[in-house]
Amino acid sequence: MKRNKISPVLPVYNRADVAMVRGEGVYLIDEDGRRYLDFAAGIAVNSLGHCHPHLVEALAAQAATLWHCSNLYRMPGLERLAARLVEHSFADTVFMTNSGAEAVECGIKMIRKYHAAKGTPRPRVITAQGAFHGRTLACISAGRNARAIEGYAPLLDGFDQVAFNDLAALEAAIGPETGGILLETVQGEGGIRPHSRDYLRAVRNVADTHGLLLFLDEVQCGMGRTGSLFAFEDYGIEPDISSVAKGIGSGFPMGACLATERAASGMGQGAHGGTYGGNPLATAVGNAVLDILLAEGFMKNVRRTGAELKAALCDAATRFPAIIAEVRGMGLMLGIKTNVPPRDMVTRLRAGGLLAVASAADSVIRFVPPLTITRAHVEEAMRIITRTCEEWT
Repeated sequence: MKRNKISPVLPVYNRADVAMVRGEGVYLIDEDGRRYLDFAAGIAVNSLGHCHPHLVEALAAQAATLWHCSNLYRMPGLERLAARLVEHSFADTVFMTNSGAEAVECGIKMIRKYHAAKGTPRPRVITAQGAFHGRTLACISAGRNARAIEGYAPLLDGFDQVAFNDLAALEAAIGPETGGILLETVQGEGGIRPHSRDYLRAVRNVADTHGLLLFLDEVQCGMGRTGSLFAFEDYGIEPDISSVAKGIGSGFPMGACLATERAASGMGQGAHGGTYGGNPLATAVGNAVLDILLAEGFMKNVRRTGAELKAALCDAATRFPAIIAEVRGMGLMLGIKTNVPPRDMVTRLRAGGLLAVASAADSVIRFVPPLTITRAHVEEAMRIITRTCEEWT
């Protein structure tokens, strides 16, 4: 018998000692039957909560019909999902992936291919400090998060990082090999930091002036999270490329890279691919998610509930300044910068029955609940937050 010291599950996660076995709407239930109000939502993934009946029905029907057939053949579900994403966005074309990191990789490759196809290779991409784009070598090279890159040198060349929200620094970084700009519209792991409206609008103009492709990573902030289908809609601009994932599958692994015809002009047959991307199971769920996200009044409810939660958090910050230093975010992508260790507070909130998630930077706790929460859920969450702050002080 093997007597390995390492866990059968590669120990790369610092998991809480809680075993979740069931989900019901906006609640998770552990193996002891305890219910938790889930304001982590799988790290902004479960956009419609757990086991939403419309998604369960769509997945079950597809599971009984066809799981996988490869991209050697046409797939009606894929074609429908891509057409709907195009109809409701800036994009002209979509590449479906299994994850956000894959969607970002596709966009990075697209920038390089675009310029190479024109005969003027411009492989460098400008990124922002504090960004998180995924865990592949290209993605960690773009984000430069100290913990994410440790031990993985040499990083992939081709990324020039500048200060967050600093237009002068971005313009100074543009050189003859610069081909694109990659930003999270709202940084997630970086501490729930939205770029300013003036900054993103200016970046759009800078990209146009220099012939660069603007790539907005909306893996975490897209798909209704800010109260619009895409966060960049709140800024009144459109990118050339965007990546989405997380909420697009509401728990089913999938992502997408959206692009204009111009940006995708270098991506001919054989330029990119993937075995599972756009498979019938994933696109059945993706279409079911869009059914709900695009329903009349849905985004209005997200904006209203987000405003209620933000106002309540701001009130808590006023009452407990020793605990909460600042409230940040848009829609239902909110965070509190804490004056106490954020992971300790996450632990205490969980003990009280509320799930949240710490950001990798800036002592921020994220509240990214299902977009289906109601005022009653906001009130329940605030009771737990208030009680936790009172006990701490």
